[in-house]
Amino acid sequence: MIAFARAQLGEPYKWAGAGPDVWDCSGLTMVAWAQAGVRLSHFAQAQYSQTRRVAIADLAPGDLVFFGTSTSNITHVGLYIGGGQMINAPRTGDVVKIASIYRDKLLPYGGRP
Repeated sequence: MIAFARAQLGEPYKWAGAGPDVWDCSGLTMVAWAQAGVRLSHFAQAQYSQTRRVAIADLAPGDLVFFGTSTSNITHVGLYIGGGQMINAPRTGDVVKIASIYRDKLLPYGGRP
């Protein structure tokens, strides 16, 4: 799934995008995990509910990282790739890219499908 996500680097963000060449955050993580046979919903809040909690310190490549003001208000999800980095589709006007997970509104637990 990480190789799939890496192959999307540079492709544009589009709200509700789920490929093949435009992505939103949950569309990217949904389709990336589908490559491993795991079905996730196309909604960051639902992906949080569909995964097991993993402390940020225990994240493994492929885990999901979530951002928001609380677990009931998740606004973004990324695919953890190790070293404090994630692949994500950030926002309108941007592209799929690698970024640090350590930023505003990082929730204390990631998710493992």
